[in-house]
Amino acid sequence: MLDSDNTQTWLLLAIFAFASLLHGISGLGVTLVTTSALASIYPLPQAIVLVIFPSLLLNAMTWLSGGGRSLWQNFSYYGRRYWLLALMSLLGSLLGAKLLLWVDSAYILLVLALVIGFYVITSLLGKQIRLPNTQPMLIIVGISAGIIGGATNAMSTILMMYLLSASDDKDTIAKVGNMCYFLGKIAQIIVLREPIMALSGSEWQLIVLLSLLSIAALLIGIRLRRYLPQARFRQLILLILSVLGIRVGWQALSALF
Repeated sequence: MLDSDNTQTWLLLAIFAFASLLHGISGLGVTLVTTSALASIYPLPQAIVLVIFPSLLLNAMTWLSGGGRSLWQNFSYYGRRYWLLALMSLLGSLLGAKLLLWVDSAYILLVLALVIGFYVITSLLGKQIRLPNTQPMLIIVGISAGIIGGATNAMSTILMMYLLSASDDKDTIAKVGNMCYFLGKIAQIIVLREPIMALSGSEWQLIVLLSLLSIAALLIGIRLRRYLPQARFRQLILLILSVLGIRVGWQALSALF
């Protein structure tokens, strides 16, 4: 399924290490950067499969660690309070991942490019769009974010608009977000189980290596955070996403027309 060429392997390692390091420093976009970069190298379902397991581990680490609580306390505390949002995200992700199998990937790439554009523009303008903190809005946002996340790995762009209205605590926003992202990855694994099971032993070794490298680079980035200007690295990520978004959008339009 995956290209075993050494050049491709080194490119994958570089992409995951660089994106995870920047995420550790700035707190932005490891999944979106890696997915966008890989979507210009591989078919989108293949790119999603590569990103699933490293992202799953990083999301679980962020959700379940720290915050002055044990792993179980984090699991039960955020699970009890935000179970409906998590459930809606999971259901939406199941449908979104199905779209990878049902819909021409060019249309999904176009959606990914539009979501990246929205993410970059709102970040540059410094605008934090907030949605009403109501149960109907929670259900709508959860399902919508899940569909977008399941198909493109860009759940955060929609989910954050609700979480910013639901809580002013950055730690809560990060942990609830990563809980939903984690469940989104579980949904992708369920739906994409056939291509995942078709992976060869060498491909699984590559995914394990990418996962370990991502965790190590993330931890290094977190350590560097106190010494380096986060704002500059956030700008760098937005620049990278802009280039990748334009490339993905051009790729989608070329395939459609």
